[in-house]
Amino acid sequence: MPAVTKLATYEEILALAKSTYHDLFGGDPEVACCAPGRVNLIGEHIDYNDGFVLPMALPMVTLVVGGRRADNKASVFTHCAGCDDPKQVEFSLLDLKPELPKWANYVKGVIHHFAVESKLEGQLPGFNAVFASNVPVGGGLSSSAAVEVATVTFMEQLTDKQLESNKKRALVCQAAEHKFAGMPCGIMDQMISVAGQKGNALLLDCRSLETFQIPFLGGSEDLVVLICNSGVRHELSKSEYPTRRKQCGQALKLMEKTSYRDATVENLSVLESDPLLLRRARHVITETQRTQDAAEALKAHDFTKMGALMKASHTSLRDDFEVSCRELDALVDAAINCSGVLGSRMTGGGFGGCTVTLLQRAAVDNVIATMRTNFTKEFNKDAADRLEFYMCVPSSGARRVDL
Repeated sequence: MPAVTKLATYEEILALAKSTYHDLFGGDPEVACCAPGRVNLIGEHIDYNDGFVLPMALPMVTLVVGGRRADNKASVFTHCAGCDDPKQVEFSLLDLKPELPKWANYVKGVIHHFAVESKLEGQLPGFNAVFASNVPVGGGLSSSAAVEVATVTFMEQLTDKQLESNKKRALVCQAAEHKFAGMPCGIMDQMISVAGQKGNALLLDCRSLETFQIPFLGGSEDLVVLICNSGVRHELSKSEYPTRRKQCGQALKLMEKTSYRDATVENLSVLESDPLLLRRARHVITETQRTQDAAEALKAHDFTKMGALMKASHTSLRDDFEVSCRELDALVDAAINCSGVLGSRMTGGGFGGCTVTLLQRAAVDNVIATMRTNFTKEFNKDAADRLEFYMCVPSSGARRVDL
């Protein structure tokens, strides 16, 4: 089994999208653009608590090619993995509403909110489009945000109407997910997909929505990020997420604060009679500080400190916020005991999904082999064989593609 999971290349998905467009619609597409998935390096479960997050854009992207048509309809085909059937849908741009198939609602929602924001309601040109992607689905790498941001970028190119800022683009995509896809997500995924820059992580202030480009890896060719998709998703993730949000709010109220940005570890003393709420609040307060410290560590090229902060983040998520699981803990434990690893942690909502590890490039094969071996011992060989590994460096955000 190869060490790093093989994904379709950018060139392969572009060729697939262009050939499909030609077969379905005749001729060549006029416009093409793409938007990346993301991984969050540190800052988990604090986006809805006015905290900071530090994601990076992945080299894996969702790509869309398309061109205008003479009527006010859109015909869209998707090659994206995980999308429900049918793979091709046609809909009126004058009557955009959520309906089956579900995957199309991400596209429709962005088109609707783009039209509102750009004052083009009832004036959008009809178009044909094909989507293709090499963003892994189901591992928490934000394949949905990649579709949304690719769509808003495509609409800007198609209409020659640019939204005024990355913040506006991200908010259009977030509104689409809230109102058309029915997912009450934060804004991190959309913002990093819009605003990511090659070589940088993105520090996002979730209270003000200010963003700061943070040089990552300092131009070092020796370090990389390794993502491991555990292949598991425990059902607890659906029920525990709203519970965690409620607990954070209860703790904040007891501390007599209106925002966690105004809370300190000293304020935790009022929660001593409720150990569970104390743990939840402690995670939020300390993770917010860790994320700011991580940005400073990256600026200083202090990757040892960055790794230590990642380890501390996982410990807090596991013990204080209790959103990890046996599989994620086993993967993190295996990684941090390997030579060449600086830090490792769970990433995303938890109860399954992915881990993210900062390590030396030369150590990648040995670390993957160790993680597979330990996972086999902890669980079984079939579970270990389902692990997927992606090696990556910080990449560019949404952009036009030269056809």
